[in-house]
Amino acid sequence: MNKKLAAALSGGAVLVLALSGCGGDDNEKLDSWAKQVCDAVQPQAKKIESANASIQKETSDNSKPEDVQKTDAKAFQDMSDAYKAIGAAVTKAGAPDVENGEKKQQDAVKELNTISTSYASLKKQVDALDTKDQGKFADGLKDIATELDKLGKSGNDALRTLEEGEVGQAMARQTSCKAATAPATQS
Repeated sequence: MNKKLAAALSGGAVLVLALSGCGGDDNEKLDSWAKQVCDAVQPQAKKIESANASIQKETSDNSKPEDVQKTDAKAFQDMSDAYKAIGAAVTKAGAPDVENGEKKQQDAVKELNTISTSYASLKKQVDALDTKDQGKFADGLKDIATELDKLGKSGNDALRTLEEGEVGQAMARQTSCKAATAPATQS
């Protein structure tokens, strides 16, 4: 069941901005917005990648429940903090200079905050697991893996909507966004 947790994590729990797009017209205002967001996202993407790596490292079958619990709790807290910080960065950057930019920004921030809250909830669930009873602990991890899988699939439509068209092209031109895409490519 620890392996299931690792699989759920790598199977799509990383909802970091899937920064994509190429080419396109230059728009200084939009490029400035994209740079501000990308520069803020990069360290958070690294934090999320590191949290994923720590969970996967601690999911071997011979790990002690206490170690798995401690690692997972810290990782979920780190992910919660990272998504909250990304949401704050998108808020701070303001609406992108595109059609419906304000709605796209608000939807993305709402989604990022929801993801942050979901990881905080997973941390509480992990903290509450009974590490003294291997069976109960394993069952608890299965439940968390299921929640994690749902979180990974819960749709990052608002993020995708934010990043489409000109915004995605502007983000793709930013060096820091190119660096931030690494964790999002896990499968």
